[in-house]
Amino acid sequence: MNWKVIIAGKPALKFAKDGVADYEKRLRRFAKLEIVTVRDGSREDVSERLLKASEGCFRIALDERGASWTTMDFVEKVNAWEMRGVKTVALLIGASDGHTEELRKSCDLTLCLGTMTLQHEMALLILMEQIYRVYNIKAGTPYHRV
Repeated sequence: MNWKVIIAGKPALKFAKDGVADYEKRLRRFAKLEIVTVRDGSREDVSERLLKASEGCFRIALDERGASWTTMDFVEKVNAWEMRGVKTVALLIGASDGHTEELRKSCDLTLCLGTMTLQHEMALLILMEQIYRVYNIKAGTPYHRV
């Protein structure tokens, strides 16, 4: 299964860029992952760009209104998507104004990383770590300790 993380605006925080690059490198042994940036702008413009960039993918909007998963819930979802033959999962991270209702309705799922609002670069870094953790759990490595 392939992953496409689509984010509004290019990450600028050095520590976040470094962390994302590290997880990108680590994930190569487990899955193909692509990070796509779309131009920032109004909520409507960004949502339109995110939808266009994720055409043909299983879409997940990261949004405060979404479902809260445990890491093990995430593992179960990934297993189910693989069994269903999902080719590419697109994770949509909006800008500071969030997503439009149209975008949320166009997505297959809406996911909340936590009840606190996260800056989009931090959301990207946390998301990358969780994807990496999912694959380590699936592989039975000692990275995830119970």
